[in-house]
Parts: sequence; structure tokens; C-alpha cells
Amino acid sequence: MKIKTMLVMFSGALLASSVAFAGADDAAWVAKCVKDNAKENVAIETITKYCTCMNNKMSDNETQSISAWEKSHPKEQAECDKEAGWK
Repeated sequence: MKIKTMLVMFSGALLASSVAFAGADDAAWVAKCVKDNAKENVAIETITKYCTCMNNKMSDNETQSISAWEKSHPKEQAECDKEAGWK
């Protein structure tokens, strides 16, 4: 449990620094994306960078989560995978 708590705190710190000029809504979407991908065997920094990239590609009026949106936007997903160093 302590590891999960530390992971959440660390991702929150990274999230805060990566979306410093974004709105609270953006931070919430990125945090949900990070949580959705927490079980992946990838560094939390990579996940945060990927989620931030995907959030930046989405319209401010988008209502889907990043995890839902990425399924219908493979081009953007591939670009963010590459930018984050995921794959």
C-alpha cells in the first residue's frame, strides 16, 4: 500500500510540474490517465509524459477521458508513445 501511495504522490508532483500552466480540468484528466495506466510495466515519468501529450492533443471541449479518446485516435496515440518513449 505504501508503494501505491508513493506512486500517486510522485505522479502528482510530476503532473503538477508538467501541467503548471494548464487548468485544473487538464490536471484531472491527466491524473485519471496516469491512474488508468498505473499497472503498465512502464516508468511513471513515461506514463505522465504520455498522458500529458495526449491531453494536449485533445480539444478543450472533449468530454471523453484520455483513455477512451486514444482508442479512436491511433495517430495521436502513436505520436505520444514516441514522444514519451513508451514504445
